[in-house]
Amino acid sequence: MNADNVRLKNRDLSWLAFNHRVLQEAADPTVPLYERIKFLAIWSSNLDEFFRVRVASLRALSRLKKKTQKQLDIAPDKLLKRLLKAVWLQQEEFGDIFRNRVKKDLARQGIFLVREHELTEHQKAYLRNYFREHILSLLSPVFLSDDKQPPFLHNRALYLVVHLRRPSAETKKEGEQYVLVEIPSTLTPRFHLLSSEDGRHYVVFLDDVIRLCLHDVFPQHDVLGAYAVKLTRDAELELGDEFSGDLLQKVKKALKKRSEGPPSRFLYDTDMPKRMLQFLQKHFQLAEDDLVPGSRYHNFNDLFTLPNPKAPALIYEPMVPLPVYTGDGSVFEDIRARDVLAHFPYHAYDGVLRFLREAADDPAVRSINITLYRVARNSNVVEQLLRAARQGKEVTAFVEVKARFDEESNIFWAEELEKAGARVHYSLPNMKVHTKLCLVERVEKDAPKFYAYLATGNFNENAAALYTDFGFFTADERLTSEVRVVFGILCRNRKKGHFDHLLVAPFTMRERLEQLIEREAKHARKGREAYILAKMNALEDPGIIQKLYAASCDGVKIRLIVRGICCLIPGLKRMSENIEVVSIVDRFLEHARAFVFCNGGDPLVYLSSADWMRRNLDRRIETAFPIYDPTLREKILRILELQWTDTVKARVITKKLENRIRTTDRQAPLRSQYAVYDFWRLQRG
Repeated sequence: MNADNVRLKNRDLSWLAFNHRVLQEAADPTVPLYERIKFLAIWSSNLDEFFRVRVASLRALSRLKKKTQKQLDIAPDKLLKRLLKAVWLQQEEFGDIFRNRVKKDLARQGIFLVREHELTEHQKAYLRNYFREHILSLLSPVFLSDDKQPPFLHNRALYLVVHLRRPSAETKKEGEQYVLVEIPSTLTPRFHLLSSEDGRHYVVFLDDVIRLCLHDVFPQHDVLGAYAVKLTRDAELELGDEFSGDLLQKVKKALKKRSEGPPSRFLYDTDMPKRMLQFLQKHFQLAEDDLVPGSRYHNFNDLFTLPNPKAPALIYEPMVPLPVYTGDGSVFEDIRARDVLAHFPYHAYDGVLRFLREAADDPAVRSINITLYRVARNSNVVEQLLRAARQGKEVTAFVEVKARFDEESNIFWAEELEKAGARVHYSLPNMKVHTKLCLVERVEKDAPKFYAYLATGNFNENAAALYTDFGFFTADERLTSEVRVVFGILCRNRKKGHFDHLLVAPFTMRERLEQLIEREAKHARKGREAYILAKMNALEDPGIIQKLYAASCDGVKIRLIVRGICCLIPGLKRMSENIEVVSIVDRFLEHARAFVFCNGGDPLVYLSSADWMRRNLDRRIETAFPIYDPTLREKILRILELQWTDTVKARVITKKLENRIRTTDRQAPLRSQYAVYDFWRLQRG
């Protein structure tokens, strides 16, 4: 078996199975009500991106000539049909959860999601007044007709198609018109909360406030109906990415074109009259497979901002983040004494900010090097770098301006850093820089001393409150010297380097991972203990999967914790009988990557920025870093074991892509995210 014909699950079907796990959380009655609502919003937001990226790519492939399509590994049209069927089934389930569970549970709490016709006259009068003062002037209706050029539908913008009739028309058909009304994305709030004297709370969608007041927009017409539509466009950036030319300018230019990409989904209200839908399809030149039936509302990601009049009830109780460092002295003293491991969000991200803040203020610090992939919109991380640059430190930032959907933010911060005097390097040709590294040079005893921070997640304090990630601080020269080599490659001072400790993609990571898997197989063949325990967001690379299948056949016990895409098929006879896969979806998004190899009883433990995907191993700069400190190594192993034995939020992934909660004889259920927090809290006791 070679990597070209290894048995794999389709990655897009696997991704939809992951999004179904998100939907399962929305349906779980043990999850606090407003957290379930957030999972509905996450599911909707995920699906938007799926259509913008994956479905759009498949649509582009389906437009290729048949002769060219034969060269592909997939039949795009057939796969699209399977995907759209799976999406439809999930949308049906979403609708059932929203209508028959969430709305009813809200009503039990005295919170009612109401439509415009369910409001009292007093409530209608209040909303009409609000509409005239704050909304009416922002609406720009466009009348649609066969003899007019259709307006451009903006990507992900929400519209109401309004059916009007002129009362003065001689015939009904003559007087009917369709009008497009865009609901501005900048218009907030997306919901209106109306409370009554009896303690009840009524929540109205912004869409329905506009529906209520359409007579104010069209006073000379009768309003026969209003139906929501939304167009999703291809989000892929066609950069070319040549070695010559100004790549940054190419990205800026491509960003301007993103909103003009071809359609990948035209979402429409299924209550829309068939005649209206046919008109819209013809008017906007939409293909049949662009049409995707939906519900009355299309922006369910707005549920993130659904008012909670009973806050802080109906949400998770907060987990107070723990401090990273043991004392109040210099962080450099702590790191010099021993390696320091942080696990977010159980630990406070202030540990990273403090590291940068002290580096900015410390007269002994000479330079700071950092990689930035996705930073917060109001980034405290970048503020510390700006502070360091203004205080005369040599700040060098490598900014990845091809980080999808974060390009504009990254460009903004890169330009701010340049203004402050920092040296900024932008994307490498044909390569994304996904590694998460920071290197501080400090002068100690008249000689340079280096301190490194290596992480599995981005330099983003907002994400660190929602994503689980590891951050590792070290002054170990074996690691800091090789981090310096990575920065040399990023700054184009060298083409490649020698690495004995770090695994660096695309140079050594794939080869070294395959060697480590093969070594476990060799141990198993000789009757020795052999196992692999790996945690990641996605497992898709055919070469790695082939090695795992072969190791399983040799008797290696392989346990995989994969949050999202998993193209490996577990439990197949004579192929993957020794491989088990689970996925954890809970209140925090599992984002950390960790790889453990038995190594003859002396486990090797790596943390990494890389998933086991072709793009990570071949087309990105990534690092995996070893944990040499035996105490920290044991802690990581303990955390992974807690996650593996989760009996509440871990789903067993079957060969049919089913998502089953693990059954167990354990008397007390184990929920790993809470168990991990308790583990770290007890470490400080």
